[in-house]
Amino acid sequence: MDWLALTIKEIIENHLSGSAVLIAFFSVGVNIVISVAGFLPSFFITALNISYFGLETGILLSIIGESLGAVVSFVLYRKGMSVAKLDKISENRYFLKLKQAEGKEWIFLLFVFRIFPFVPSGVVTVAAAFSSISAAAFTVVSTAGKIPALLLEALIVVNVIESSRGTWILLGAAALLGLGYAAVRYGHLRGEK
Repeated sequence: MDWLALTIKEIIENHLSGSAVLIAFFSVGVNIVISVAGFLPSFFITALNISYFGLETGILLSIIGESLGAVVSFVLYRKGMSVAKLDKISENRYFLKLKQAEGKEWIFLLFVFRIFPFVPSGVVTVAAAFSSISAAAFTVVSTAGKIPALLLEALIVVNVIESSRGTWILLGAAALLGLGYAAVRYGHLRGEK
């Protein structure tokens, strides 16, 4: 995916005239395209956002882009847009777990799967699109779950750029992941009763 990151960086440097507003809109647009594609990583967009806009604004812009990308993907998938390799997605264990869940369990799983970056974002969005969850509930829960994952991405970027600030982000991300793990364990224990 280095080619994609380099292409985007070249577009920003050569065609957007250094305009912060244009770069921000472009970043959000790229996030939406990546979400709709369902298989491209978005890590490098977070890195670009932080390098161009600084830590706080970069993370905020990444959250906006990822959230809008998830919502646009959700709407397109729900309206029947064909998803590449849907047969492969439908066999994914996370997809099957979400497909079998109902009500509050579905919302809980959506939140947890969004927290952990190793769960494919496209799989979660496709599962949501084929469920009965409302677009509003999907938007809120998906965004809330994506924030800790983006903080973890930011940690990696900041550790490369500036190690002292990265330590605080690492501690914050670790705390959020710890809370996510505790929530999963609590939910699992409640399910066994």
